[in-house]
Parts: sequence; structure tokens; C-alpha cells
Amino acid sequence: MAAESAAVEFRIDRRSGVATYLQIVQQTKQALRLGVLEPGDRLPTAREVVEATAINPNTVLKAYRELEREGLVEARRGLGTFVRRTLGGAPDATAADAPLRTELADWARRARAAGLEKDDVGALFTAVLDSTYSTNGTDSVGRSHEGDQER
Repeated sequence: MAAESAAVEFRIDRRSGVATYLQIVQQTKQALRLGVLEPGDRLPTAREVVEATAINPNTVLKAYRELEREGLVEARRGLGTFVRRTLGGAPDATAADAPLRTELADWARRARAAGLEKDDVGALFTAVLDSTYSTNGTDSVGRSHEGDQER
């Protein structure tokens, strides 16, 4: 009985400026965080990814090796690449983040209604994340956040 691949489809944006293998790594990590992928799930084979995305098989293998190096997946000779562990919080993290997800979805709908394109929203969100999670107490444009209180 052959193992079935988990329901994850990689989408490659050739204009993003992000290396293709890193897009696969990032999308896999996102699927792990969101619970789309769970321990024991098999990732799509390199051949399946190549057929779906028209990228070089070595690129897929490089991404899978990076995920393996990080301890997230393991290659089983002749069987495929399988998820070893998830990312994110406790098993009930999905329930815990539901209110935040709802607020974020509402915010995204308001941004779209205000005329922002998907790329604009992504850039805005990334800028806010960068300033919120900066390690030196300043955001990407040098504003200090030392007095900011955590929520």
C-alpha cells in the first residue's frame, strides 16, 4: 500500500525574488504551522512537484534537504519524505488562534475594500511584523519600540 501525499500544493512565484527552493521551504513551514501537514504525512514526491510547478527536480530535493536538516522531515529511501514534527504551539493552537484569525480575516477584507492589492497588503503586513518582532528594539525604518508594551 503506497503512502498518499498530504494535501499540500506548492505555488512558485517566479517574480518574488525569493529562491524557488526557499519558497518550497517557507510553504512547507507554513503548512506545518497551520496544521495542514502533521507528523507522518508524506510530502509530494519531487516528480509530483516538478509536474505541478515545472521546476528543476534538484530544486525540490534541495528544499527537502533543508527541511530535513532542520529536523522537520525525514527521507525514507524508496518511500518518500515524511513530516517528523510540526511547527507552532500546542495541539490546541488552532483553537487558541481562532479569534486572531477572525480579526486578521476581517482586516484583510477591509484592506481589499479600501483598494489595496494583495502585494500591498503583504508588504504592509510584513512591515508591521518586522517592526513588531525586531530584535534590536527598532523597526525597519529605525523607530524605537523600547517603550512599547507587549499585548
